[in-house]
Amino acid sequence: MVKQISSTQNKEIKHLLQLQEKSRLRRKEGVFLVEGKREIQLALKGGFELQTVYFCPDLVNFEEIERLISDEVQITEISSEVYEKLAYRSSTEGVLAVFKTRKNSLETIKFQTKNPLILIAEAPEKPGNIGAILRTADAAKVDAVFIANPKTDLYNPNIIRSSVGCVFTIQIATGNTSEIIEFLKENSISIYAAALQASKPYHEIDFTKAAAIVVGTEATGLSEEWRQNSAQNIIIPMSGEIDSMNVSVAAGILIFEAKRQRGF
Repeated sequence: MVKQISSTQNKEIKHLLQLQEKSRLRRKEGVFLVEGKREIQLALKGGFELQTVYFCPDLVNFEEIERLISDEVQITEISSEVYEKLAYRSSTEGVLAVFKTRKNSLETIKFQTKNPLILIAEAPEKPGNIGAILRTADAAKVDAVFIANPKTDLYNPNIIRSSVGCVFTIQIATGNTSEIIEFLKENSISIYAAALQASKPYHEIDFTKAAAIVVGTEATGLSEEWRQNSAQNIIIPMSGEIDSMNVSVAAGILIFEAKRQRGF
């Protein structure tokens, strides 16, 4: 039976708003909110457990919702006023869903190849940059993405939105720098740190074997621990006046060079 909510003052709606805004609540309850048909489809395809679906009949009909989901879950009809309160995007599709989170620990990572390619970002702060990195990783079909010393949780709505759902399409793990370095060493994966010190141009490096490409923030770069454990520091030669670029752009250049060497 479909439930109906028409008031923005409804307790359930207020709770959903808090869920969007507070990472502490998402971690405590182990759930997060997803907006949009494509993102919901990708979450389902990625094996995330669906709990509840909310839809606005002024924007999407019930038959579309039934086609979108296969599991028997609670479906709630919400008014356009409630949907506008909940929706993050201006170009909207009339549907949101609550999913269960995952641990995203290093122990969950499974490689299907002997020479995996991993993209690592240390302490990225902006959700938009994290989303862009995840889109790049999906486009290149890397084996995993690691976030070292994360500043926000992966289920931040801005990360989901800016990644266009790619947070659900690839293996992702978080951990501190030391934990990730230990994991890479245990799995015989060479580290290539994007750093200015003692570096070689990225296109001179052989990325065809098991490799982890590590990028840092524009403001501070990578920590010394990465540089000390790097098989080789790498640099993207630049001809302009500055010596850094957006982290997601740098990640794209490095990852696609590795994919080029591997024959895509």
